[in-house]
Formats: sequence, structure tokens, C-alpha cells
Amino acid sequence: MQLDTHARRILDLLARKGLLRPSDLGAIEAPRVALTRLTNAGLVERVDRGLYRLPDRDPSENESLAAIAIKVPQAVFCLLTALQFHELTTQLPREIWIAMPRGSHTPRVDYPPVKMIQVSGEAYSAGIEVVERDQIQLRIYGVARTVADCFKHRNRIGLDVALEALRDARSQRKASADELWHYAKICRVANVMRPYLESIG
Repeated sequence: MQLDTHARRILDLLARKGLLRPSDLGAIEAPRVALTRLTNAGLVERVDRGLYRLPDRDPSENESLAAIAIKVPQAVFCLLTALQFHELTTQLPREIWIAMPRGSHTPRVDYPPVKMIQVSGEAYSAGIEVVERDQIQLRIYGVARTVADCFKHRNRIGLDVALEALRDARSQRKASADELWHYAKICRVANVMRPYLESIG
């Protein structure tokens, strides 16, 4: 396939960004039909509706998070996904766990598979950190908030996972007792967490 200027610009942008939406083409003044041609020629791969990448590119470990962040901007990565991100679990979740405001519809995402919890008010907004990976901003709950969440959702992910996260967060000094207590109250699990917090100090 003979590459014209538009095609080269698209491929260069993809090489830099990793993932691309059709709306990104405006910045490089490339028409959407150029992206369609590259996809049909096998030079670009469609990952999901409105999301593209280079087919021979090794996906970064954050690519699945980036795909969700692009498609579902209000999603906050939580529970097992946040634990994995903060290196606080030996679990390898098959799905990406996200928190959404109460009343949200489950996002229509083909890739990667998503598990959603719904939270409202401060329980949704408290403890969100914004980190950048592969030039894409990811919204993720911080360590102390994630540990409190694990206790709140212990019936879904297992008490053993929550306890492992608590022990690791304290032993690796990633969260103070005060921070954990603060989020335990916000997530309404202070009574559940108190004996475990007291036992590890």
C-alpha cells in the first residue's frame, strides 16, 4: 500500500500514543477515511468501537486501562485492578474493575472485559488519583481508599484478598493507619476494619 501524507501522520501518531480515537485525527488534519483505509489494509487494528492501535505493537500492561479511560472517562479503576496497579496483590484479575457514579449504565466495551461497581457522593469521589501512562490519564483510587474498598466488597473479592492488601499496604508503607482509618469511615467499614487495623498496628 502506497502511504500518503495522511496515512504516515496517522501511523506516526499511533506509534507515539499507542491507542487512537477517530476524534484524535483532527489534531493532525487527517480524514477518517484514511484511518479506514489503513485498517482495511491491515496496517492498523481496530481494538474496539472507536479505538485503534498498531497490530504489531506489544501492548503495554496499561493498555487495557488506557482503553477504558478513553472510552469511559468517568470510570475510576478500583478493587483488584487498583490493587494490581499499586502492586498490592498476587491476584491477576481477568476483568478490569471500575467504579462509576450510581445510576450509570454498564459501559458498552468489547475490550477489555469490565466489572462495574456503582457508588455515590463522597464514596465515589474520595481518594481518586490521576496518573498518566502512555500519554493517557488514568483515574484510579489510591492505596488507602482501595484497601477500604476491598473490605467493603469482601463478599465479591474475598476477605483474604482484603487482608493481604491491608498487610502489604502497611508493610510496604504505602498507606498510614490514619489514611486507612479515614477511608474506612468514608466507605462505612470502620467496624469491620478496626480489629485488623489494631492487630497489625
